[in-house]
Amino acid sequence: MSHPLVDRLISELGYAEVSLHNHDEFVAVPGMNVLFFPGDPATVRDSTDVAVVLPEIVETFAGQLRPGVVTDVFGDGKELNRHYGFREYPALVFVRSGEYVGAITRIQDWNVYLEKVSELLSSQPRRPPGFSIPVVSA
Repeated sequence: MSHPLVDRLISELGYAEVSLHNHDEFVAVPGMNVLFFPGDPATVRDSTDVAVVLPEIVETFAGQLRPGVVTDVFGDGKELNRHYGFREYPALVFVRSGEYVGAITRIQDWNVYLEKVSELLSSQPRRPPGFSIPVVSA
């Protein structure tokens, strides 16, 4: 399921639509690639807010961010979520030249975006967090 504000990123602004089929090629491009995982706009309240804010972030960091949108929420999106290990939607996942750098989830205050994106642009790649399973002893 999609939403006009998410669709606009691809149809009007020319952001790449990213799927399992083209993911590796998309994130391998030199520079900072940003994957937008909106989740299902029908159930993820902040997805349309981030869809509005993302172009502002891209414009503010002109020439430093290459955005893509993961629109297949229940198929490819789930698989890619497992790869990057974020726990909350919507998510902006930052990948520099094929290597994971970090993620920003949910809607944030503008100053938080400015600070976190600036940090991520100068951060070293690291391993995606992945999912952890709590261990409970009986």
